[in-house]
Amino acid sequence: MKLYFRQTGETGTPIIILHGILGSSDNWLTISKAIAEHNHRVFLVDQRNHGRSPRSEEFNYDVMAADLMEFITDHQLEKPVVIGHSMGGKTVMQFAMDYPGHYSHLVIVDIAPKFYPVHHAELIRGLKAIDLAMLKNRNEADEILSRFEPILTVRQFLLKNLYRNEQGQFDWRLNLPVIEQELYGIGGELRNLRIVTEPTLFIRGSESPYIKDEDELEIKRIFPNSTLETIQDAGHWVQAEKPAEFVETLIRFLGKS
Repeated sequence: MKLYFRQTGETGTPIIILHGILGSSDNWLTISKAIAEHNHRVFLVDQRNHGRSPRSEEFNYDVMAADLMEFITDHQLEKPVVIGHSMGGKTVMQFAMDYPGHYSHLVIVDIAPKFYPVHHAELIRGLKAIDLAMLKNRNEADEILSRFEPILTVRQFLLKNLYRNEQGQFDWRLNLPVIEQELYGIGGELRNLRIVTEPTLFIRGSESPYIKDEDELEIKRIFPNSTLETIQDAGHWVQAEKPAEFVETLIRFLGKS
């Protein structure tokens, strides 16, 4: 599948960034500029069924890892650094399992190589509760969504997927039916497990429940050449909540290895 992407920076080491579920490349646009300043070409990719990339009934980590490999091949990227947040981090880990030798470094943001129970169902119910045909403005969408999600910043993140189509009507840059259908699999474990020896950085937020202390043993088993860094006072969206600390942690890791 040919994925939509944005590029920041024209020269330097290639870095590919994959967003999380219900996100898009747009979420990383500002931070990509800070990363590019350190002599990197940054490619922000919309995963399938998200953003401006094509939609498909197939939505699992095997096909998303294959999409990533196709992107690397199409753009002739020589062993890029690959970064993924949440669902994107699982895609990156599955990519590492399936396509050894096609990357130099891995960066996994606030997700562990383990099963996660379904926990986005209420957000999707909230998005589905918004009647796009009757919607007058974004404030109205936010009011409806607030019945399902009380945190304003989370609602603002989700409503970035709302846009007006060529007919001037509101629409989603998400394939909500397929995402909802495949939610269980998005929390699933990695397949085709093997030991990954390339330098790998796991970044977590101190206030996030996604990577627990007890997960480090399994992380080290699969990724023996890995480091786990914790960014203080950050939740699951580490890069959005603490962008300067995130970039500093990333650049320090790339400089060491």
